[in-house]
Amino acid sequence: MFEKLGHFIVRRRKSVLALFIVVLIAFGAMAGLAIPRLSGGGYSNPGSDAAKASTYLTDTFHVKDPAVVIEVKSTSTVQDPTVVASASALEKEIGAEKGVLKTVSYWSAGGAPTLVSKDGKAAYLFVYSTEKDPLNAKSLGKLLEKKYAGDYKNLKVYVGGLATFNSSLSDKISKDLAVAEGISIPLTFLLLLFVFGGLISSATPMIVGLSAIVGSLAVIYLISLFTGVSIFALNLITGMGLGLGIDYALLMVNRFREELHAGKSIEDSIVNTVKTAGKTVFYSGITVIITLTSLTFFPLMFLKSFGYAGISVVAMAIFAALVPFPAILALIGKRIDKYVVRKGAITPKSDGRWAQTARFVMRRPIAVVVLSLTVLAVIASPIRNIVFSQADSQVMPKSSQIAIASAMAINDFPGQDANPVQFIIPNGASRQSAIAAYESKVATIPGIVRINPEEIVGSTVRFSAVHSMSPRTNEAQAMIKAIRKLAAPSGTLVGGVAADYTDTQGGIAKTLPLALGWIALGVLLLLFIFTGSIILPIKAVLLNVLSLGAMMGALTWIFIDGHLGWLVGSFTNTHTLDTSMVILISVVTFGLSMDYEVFLLSRIKEEHEAGMANVEAVATGLQRSARIITAAALLLAIVFSAFITSGVTNIKTLGFGVAFAIILDATLVRGLLVPALMRLFGERNWWAPKALKRFTVSH
Repeated sequence: MFEKLGHFIVRRRKSVLALFIVVLIAFGAMAGLAIPRLSGGGYSNPGSDAAKASTYLTDTFHVKDPAVVIEVKSTSTVQDPTVVASASALEKEIGAEKGVLKTVSYWSAGGAPTLVSKDGKAAYLFVYSTEKDPLNAKSLGKLLEKKYAGDYKNLKVYVGGLATFNSSLSDKISKDLAVAEGISIPLTFLLLLFVFGGLISSATPMIVGLSAIVGSLAVIYLISLFTGVSIFALNLITGMGLGLGIDYALLMVNRFREELHAGKSIEDSIVNTVKTAGKTVFYSGITVIITLTSLTFFPLMFLKSFGYAGISVVAMAIFAALVPFPAILALIGKRIDKYVVRKGAITPKSDGRWAQTARFVMRRPIAVVVLSLTVLAVIASPIRNIVFSQADSQVMPKSSQIAIASAMAINDFPGQDANPVQFIIPNGASRQSAIAAYESKVATIPGIVRINPEEIVGSTVRFSAVHSMSPRTNEAQAMIKAIRKLAAPSGTLVGGVAADYTDTQGGIAKTLPLALGWIALGVLLLLFIFTGSIILPIKAVLLNVLSLGAMMGALTWIFIDGHLGWLVGSFTNTHTLDTSMVILISVVTFGLSMDYEVFLLSRIKEEHEAGMANVEAVATGLQRSARIITAAALLLAIVFSAFITSGVTNIKTLGFGVAFAIILDATLVRGLLVPALMRLFGERNWWAPKALKRFTVSH
């Protein structure tokens, strides 16, 4: 298949390239429409009890969350006539803004005690949007923050809420993404220049990376027409598109030059490149796609978005590397080595320091394995302090308006008035005594500040309870679990932000075994087909699990224990890690690690099938692939490390976690552990039952 593809591309290279350019232009037009459609939400479990309660609140009680939550603060009490006059004027102005459905404040609600601060000098003003989902009111949130945050007459105005958070997050990520790209693209090109030593050979891989980004953005735009997609998916598209696309092109260029230097014609070189490196790219990419597909199993739109984005960007990178890129190489031909800036990089050595390293490791395999595992264990040790939570406004920089507004609200108000626990009792109108007894029990739960009055529509009863802690924390989760353990009137639904967070964490925990099983089974089967071995796939999965443990230990040490602030920059340390982000980083790094495993095993197996003994096959395979693996790892590390400059904590975590795991995997694991273990297993590395051998591919 790959040989036929190579012949087809060489003979029709101009037509292939022309068609690719037309498709890329069309994709580019759609890609530009993607960003405005992306959302900052997606952290909820849509099938949970909290989601059912939310449906009752919207459909039966016509209750919706405020799109914008404004804290109005003064130097005197909120009853002061001058404060009342200014606040009323402010509310009137805001109520007249485009997109505002209604406003509710301490003053317009007749001095509602739930809307005033504990010192009596601040009060809430809730702004409701004409949008059904407050998260979609980004333009309103942006407008109100820009126009009203700060001083208003004799008042201080702090603008927060879902719409403002979504707007601020989208703007911040877009700006940070531009900065990250401005850092990573030039550094990536310089690294390519060092690896390949020529301007043309260094520039061509960028085509695949940029094509993968543009193509996947177009796909994400199409997906966003049917379902929600998280704004955070942009970072994965950029990181994996640029990094993985260039990685695949690196492999192709390296093999093409190797074939040319062996004296083969341009056509034979292209055909051989597609047949060998192209096959590796295909299986490597499919391995990553299988891994990333697991993200679509989770109920959260946030994680599903990364699944859609990851599958799209890897598929586009595979296509770009296997179809238009060989056509480009065929047109360039022997000019691939022109404009040399580093002569030593033009002709890779068949026996060099990587082969020597492999032989050194294989002479002392037990010592290397023990030392490597000890290092991984030490790095992983802080994982015992790991605590999970969910992202909120604290992921934004402390200096941002939304973070300031959130901090002020927590400081000034005794409870989470804007985020109460909601109780829905269908057919509860005839069970008032049971409901009253239940309310009394709820009031005794630690963290509950007060019970708000009941509301009855038809036969359905609703009441709410204000609590003191941030709703997306382990403390709030414990509170909801305690509430749900109480004897309640039959059919009672517990909702609100804290319940939504609890159900979301539960949904993740419930889906995790299925996702892990899918990854393990899919990767084991694909690696068996690719290597023809039972041992190598199992070993690869176990090594990746060790790498993931070390990566999570490093994340805990930095983002929970608070070390290395000089490296990652300032952020609000909540002493927790976002559960969804940890899953995302783990899945992405597992997929990328398997990517490098395929790169390495492909070349080792090729040498082994050519007649080399196990030790020499490992040494030669490492020599011929380690330079590319190391360069590919550095490229991806550079791309993801640039995300550390972001002001959004989750993006910092993503950038550091992936970059650290990639470097660790490409050095300690692939450079030391893999050759040491292959030496210990010897020829047993390639064992599989004869009956299964027919299902494997030849190299």
